[in-house]
Parts: sequence; C-alpha cells; structure tokens
Amino acid sequence: MNLITREDLKEKIDRRDKFYLIMVLGDWQYRAKHIPGSLNISTQEDPKMKELSKDDEIVVYCSNVQCVASMYAYQLLEREGFKVRRYAGGLLDWEEAGYPLEGEWA
Repeated sequence: MNLITREDLKEKIDRRDKFYLIMVLGDWQYRAKHIPGSLNISTQEDPKMKELSKDDEIVVYCSNVQCVASMYAYQLLEREGFKVRRYAGGLLDWEEAGYPLEGEWA
C-alpha cells in the first residue's frame, strides 16, 4: 500500500499541488469535519467518481489508522488503475496535529 504521511500531505496542500483528496466516510462525517479541500466520495457509484481520471493523483483517507473504509477505497481505486495513496492516520491524526479542518464541527 502506497502511504502518505501527515507532513507530506500538509506540504502538498500548502503548495497547492494538483491532486484529489478524498474522504471516504459518509456524508454526515464529512459535513461534521474534513480536511480542507477534500471531496466526499463514500460509494463506488458516487457521480464524483466519473470526474476522476487515471492520470490524476488521488489521496484517500477516513477516520483513523484502523478505519477500513480508506483501505477498501485504496484497493478498489488501485485495481481500477488509478494512482492512489492512502493517508492512514486520517482525520484523527490530522486533528491531533492541530491542522485546520472544515465542517460544522470544525
């Protein structure tokens, strides 16, 4: 599994690199809190999936290192031929570092 660290992800965001950051939890979790700039794609059937190209860099994350949603999404996207990385620490790791969040509970 191709992982990205919290620090590397923060640098990518700060540099405004072109990539898709995707939170793979449900709509409620996304509306509560998410990393700025994230898209919310919680199912394979989500219409936003059609916006993704196999040439795009994609980073997926969910709630924490044990969360299986980002593991599943990573494997699914990789199998489909996408360039994907997983931010394993997820929302909890990001929040513990004091990095900015968006959402109704941020």
